[in-house]
Amino acid sequence: MKNALQHQVDVFEQSRNADIVLDLSPTGTGKTQAALAVLKHNPTQSAVYIAPTNALVEQQREAAEKFVREAGLRHVVKAASAREVREWPNDKVGNRPGEKLYNVLRNPATVFSDVGADKPIILVTNPDIFYYATFFAYNKNDRTNIASAFYQKFGTVIFDEFHLYDAKQLVSLLFYLAYSYVFGFFQYGRRVVLLTATPEPACQLALKNLEFKGVKIAWINEEISNSHLLPSQTAVNLELRSQAERDQWLLELAEEVVNRFREKPDRNGAVILDSKDHINRLADLLYARGLGGKFGRITGSTPKGERKLAAQRPIILATSTVDVGFNFERNPEPTRQNLDWLIFSSRDRFSFWQRLGRVGRVLGKAETNIDSEAIAYLPDKAWEQGLSTLDCTGGRAALKQILDSLPCLDKPFLDVYWRSEASLEIARPLLELEEKFENLPGSELIAQLFNTLKETLGGNRDWDYYRGRMRTLRGAENIVKVSAKKLTLKSQWKYIKGGQAFVRKFLEVHYPLEVEELKAQRASIEEFENLFQEDADAGKELKEFAEIWSGSYAPLFQFRSSLFESLPIRDPQGLLLDSSEETILDPLHLLRYYEFAEDGEFVEVTARAQATYTLNFRLRYRDSWQEFLNKELNKLTAFPNCRIERRLENAIAPTPLLKVLEKQLLPGVIVCGVKNAAAIFQLRKQGIVSYPIVIACDDAQKENYRFLPGLAGILTMAMKSKQLRLPDDEPLII
Repeated sequence: MKNALQHQVDVFEQSRNADIVLDLSPTGTGKTQAALAVLKHNPTQSAVYIAPTNALVEQQREAAEKFVREAGLRHVVKAASAREVREWPNDKVGNRPGEKLYNVLRNPATVFSDVGADKPIILVTNPDIFYYATFFAYNKNDRTNIASAFYQKFGTVIFDEFHLYDAKQLVSLLFYLAYSYVFGFFQYGRRVVLLTATPEPACQLALKNLEFKGVKIAWINEEISNSHLLPSQTAVNLELRSQAERDQWLLELAEEVVNRFREKPDRNGAVILDSKDHINRLADLLYARGLGGKFGRITGSTPKGERKLAAQRPIILATSTVDVGFNFERNPEPTRQNLDWLIFSSRDRFSFWQRLGRVGRVLGKAETNIDSEAIAYLPDKAWEQGLSTLDCTGGRAALKQILDSLPCLDKPFLDVYWRSEASLEIARPLLELEEKFENLPGSELIAQLFNTLKETLGGNRDWDYYRGRMRTLRGAENIVKVSAKKLTLKSQWKYIKGGQAFVRKFLEVHYPLEVEELKAQRASIEEFENLFQEDADAGKELKEFAEIWSGSYAPLFQFRSSLFESLPIRDPQGLLLDSSEETILDPLHLLRYYEFAEDGEFVEVTARAQATYTLNFRLRYRDSWQEFLNKELNKLTAFPNCRIERRLENAIAPTPLLKVLEKQLLPGVIVCGVKNAAAIFQLRKQGIVSYPIVIACDDAQKENYRFLPGLAGILTMAMKSKQLRLPDDEPLII
């Protein structure tokens, strides 16, 4: 590598002997090249490169292909997002995505006719596929084969931009590291490279715990010091501001953008905000000020082709979509940085450094001495917690030190998730592994792996507890799949995987006297077969309890946290898009900010809502109010008869689309809005949404309550140290 940066040299050298190498160098300094160089230590073995977004998957596939050519390696490089796997040929191994993925890993030539036999592969994929593969989440025909390939195949494993991973993604990463250690893969030469400019403190602590157990970890954190090296970023003149009320703030942003463009129209800039609605409202303000055609929008709704067009405009308005995998490339490419100025908001220090690193990037540019400018909007709390004491003469080091000390910039949920239900999440792959190793050498390593993860992540329960809880949950999931028409539940529940464990839990909740008979060994679990054969209500109760149990925990094992699937949208007026007319959109965003009409398979956006709608839920609880308080409040469960409403000034706005959004069960937690007002306010500041919910019981209707849907319900109550009950009324232990 010509002009190799010091951290690139260090990563290559340290990876000769280290099990894990962390490259903590700043954004835009060539960490991808540093990681790919590690392939030279395992030149005949396959590798996997995990990038956090599909846009970055494609970008890193190109980087890996170039590296393989220049390094003279034999590897074939394949990108593997869900869409790309579906598009792989079906003629040789079938059309199941899992089947194709396994065969590509086994031998790429079995799927691709243009690939030589038995070549090693570099699979460039995303955290979703990595999670589904390593946590046995593919369909039953493929899950074991794929998991086996991911656990055994790769000599080099690279996790890119892992500071952007959420709690669940980090759990799968740490699980893989612990597995590699306990099962001896590091001993036989596996090398893992972790790339991040801003490591999460809780994740650093977890890695330190692995290091304490004997994993060899090299921490590469040198600043660029070689005098002959090319600079990676210009000097950035940074201004920190607090964020005002929405409308006033957007006016301030619009005036700032207009002034910059009129004073220096030859300079390129961008605005990156957390809210898609803020970006679209800012676009309206810029249109009104005569800047139509001078800016382009890049959000999660912007089609791929339109993103490239938007990047050619002198002003780019964007959401977190551009945080990774988007280089603001321009054609023709300027000799200086692609972005001269940047205005951005940030809720946490990780997005702060990520976004600041987007401006003034000059690695490989001819002109490297033109200063860049940035304005960062941080939460008001940052000034209360000490940002006002910043010594500006201390530069980046002083800024980093004080930002690291501000609690309001912490990433919520990581530590609390690991200490709450992460142990149940890792119990799924552990149970699968334990059953595969039953009566085989190595079976004792499962308990060792759990204990390693427990010491790494934290937790208060042992493997026996989580093994039993996972068997119960698996039984619920399998009972839900049983068709009532086949009448197999009445007679075959005891043969369903996990069925007996779940029936025992069902009896504990609904038939406690019978459980006493079981505990006293005066009855066996098989004797309850008659209960389900003869009592139709008991069989129905069992099925409904299984649906609620599995529905309650479903968010824990789903990679995406959205309550509803995105909807196909048509936008003829350009309220969301600059050039295209069709996209997909989160229905909750649609309900809050737009007027719309159904148009065949599409929903057509007709206008921006004059006032933002509030979204409420309404639960019809078929029992008394006192029963609801006793059984459902502060409890993780899945609610039937629960639907979403949108309101304007307390009046329900009738919306035909809502019927499309109705679900049989909505998982989450309901809490008292009055007693938890302070916590809910703080959570809203952190971007964690709760919704008002009306609870209509047989004898009363109550309104001062909040619904925390999905995984947010579990984590929020645990984070705020509130008493949260699980579906069987056990307390959540953290």
